[in-house]
Amino acid sequence: MLEFLKSGFSIVSSFAVYKLLPAALIFVAGIFVVQIVTRLLEKAFAKSKFDAAAVSLILSVIRVALYIVLALMTASSLGIDVTGVVALASVLTLAVSLSVQDALSNLIGGFTLLYTKPFKIGDFVQIGGESGTVEQIGLTYTKLLTADSKTVSMPNKSVVAAQIVNYTVAGVRRVDINIGVSYSSDPDLVMEALLEAAAVPTALQDPAPYSAISEYGESTVQYVLQVWSTSDDYWTTLHTVNRNIQSVFTQKGVIMTYPHLNVHLNK
Repeated sequence: MLEFLKSGFSIVSSFAVYKLLPAALIFVAGIFVVQIVTRLLEKAFAKSKFDAAAVSLILSVIRVALYIVLALMTASSLGIDVTGVVALASVLTLAVSLSVQDALSNLIGGFTLLYTKPFKIGDFVQIGGESGTVEQIGLTYTKLLTADSKTVSMPNKSVVAAQIVNYTVAGVRRVDINIGVSYSSDPDLVMEALLEAAAVPTALQDPAPYSAISEYGESTVQYVLQVWSTSDDYWTTLHTVNRNIQSVFTQKGVIMTYPHLNVHLNK
């Protein structure tokens, strides 16, 4: 009986030393690693523009996934065959991935926007065919507030795939105004009038306003006026200069025109 107890104690001791102790160490170290990874991700997301609810969801999913991996590693170190569990988890993961393919694509697009940072909240951007101020960068959707106060929700996968033009990041924007003038108007007088109309408080002087002939049309001479302003003053500058052009043209006798056709009949 004594020999049986000694043998049993020896087996238990061997199991404790060679199985339980390494498994316990793996489990404790794994928990420590999960906490470190979670804290690093929290700091990274704190600097992003994602919603707090979206960040909480992402962290929860990542935390659960890490704990599952840790449990499998611990079970494997105890000699438990986890091959079947891993295979089942792989099949379930594939099935879920196929069913939520669009959601995953949007999620990956959200992470891409977080990493590349092509814009931030408050920037005025053009994404594909939509223009507006970035109102929200969500987990799966990006929201734009258009100039006419409409909110446009765009899937992140579409945002990442589209051409993105950020009008705010440089801090300045160029106002381009094209206008048709009659052939009878003196070009020097027209360009002088355009530069005079561009003398508004919100226009920058470096670079200075610039005017030139851009094209000779069938019934008009096309002129271009380029005025620089800060991104915040873009619309004010555009509207003010447009209003000034007609007033200055009237004072200087410059004739604005429109597409027309002159018909000459010979008797």
